[in-house]
Amino acid sequence: MRKPWIVGMLLTGVLLGACSDPASGPEAAPPSLSAPESAATTHQRAAGSPGPSAKAPVVLYLGDSLAMEAQDVVGRELRRDLRAKYTGKPYSGTTVCDYLEGTGAKSLVPDRDKAAALVRTLRPDFVVLQFWGNAWGYTWCMDGITHAEQPTTYFKRYKADMTRLTAQITKAGGGHRPRIVWVAQGPDPITPDRVRRVNELYAEQAAASDDLVADAGAKVSAPGARYTWVQYLPCTAYEREHSAYCTQPGRDRTALHLDKDYLHFCLAPTTSTPKPCPVPSPGIARIAREITRVIGAHPAG
Repeated sequence: MRKPWIVGMLLTGVLLGACSDPASGPEAAPPSLSAPESAATTHQRAAGSPGPSAKAPVVLYLGDSLAMEAQDVVGRELRRDLRAKYTGKPYSGTTVCDYLEGTGAKSLVPDRDKAAALVRTLRPDFVVLQFWGNAWGYTWCMDGITHAEQPTTYFKRYKADMTRLTAQITKAGGGHRPRIVWVAQGPDPITPDRVRRVNELYAEQAAASDDLVADAGAKVSAPGARYTWVQYLPCTAYEREHSAYCTQPGRDRTALHLDKDYLHFCLAPTTSTPKPCPVPSPGIARIAREITRVIGAHPAG
C-alpha cells in the first residue's frame, strides 16, 4: 500500500514545482544580511573574494523554483561581498533541458532567456545553475521521462542535457567562456538517492569541463547526515545575532521549511504567481552565502 502514498507525494511535488512561488508578504524588504553585527559575529568578506582592485564578476543565475525564491537574496549577497553585476532569470517548474536552445514550444523558458542567449547578451563570468532535478516529466522538454518509471533513462537523459547545456554555454561565450557553477541540492525525504545521484552528476560534469560546484545543499543538511532531510537545524552565530533568521531562539534552532512544503526554503506559503521569497528565510540565506563563497574563491578573469 506504499505505492499510492508515494504517488500522492510525487503529485504534490509536481504541484509544488509548478506553483512554487511564495505568497505575498510584507512590502518591506527582509532584513539585509549585511546588517551590522557584533565584533564576535561579524560577517567576514567571503573567502577568496576580490579585493578593492580586483575585477567584479558578472553573474547570471538560472534555475527552477528554488532559484526563483532565492534570486533576490543571491543577488544581494553577490553584490555586497563581491560587488557583482548580477542578473537572475529563473523559471519555476523547470529543469536543465528548459534552458537549452532548440527546444522551441516544448520549453517553459522563452527563447530570449535561454542560457546561451543570455550568455551572448550579458557576457557573464559565471553562470550559476540551480535545479532540484524535475523528476516527474512535468516540463515538456523531458518527453515524459520520469524518475519513478524510468530511473536509468531519467539519469541518462539528465546527464545528456547537462552536457548539451554546457556545450551551448561554452559556444555562446566564445573567447570569454563563463565558468558554470552547478548548485548541489539539499536532501529530499521522498527520493533521497535520486538527489544524491543528481548531485553526483553535477560534480562529474563540473570536473569534466573545469567548472565548479557550490554544495549549498550541505548548508541545509545536518552535520554527518548529508542526505537525511530535516526541517530544523541549530541556529548559526549569524542567525542568533539576527532574530529573523533564528526562528525558534528558545530551542536554538531555525526552520528551513514550512510544515507543508518539504522542498522549498521560503518561509512564506507558495502561490500560483512566481516571485522571489518576500520574508527572511534561513535556508535561502545559507544557500545564497555558499554560492557567493564559491564564486568569491575563483576570481573572474
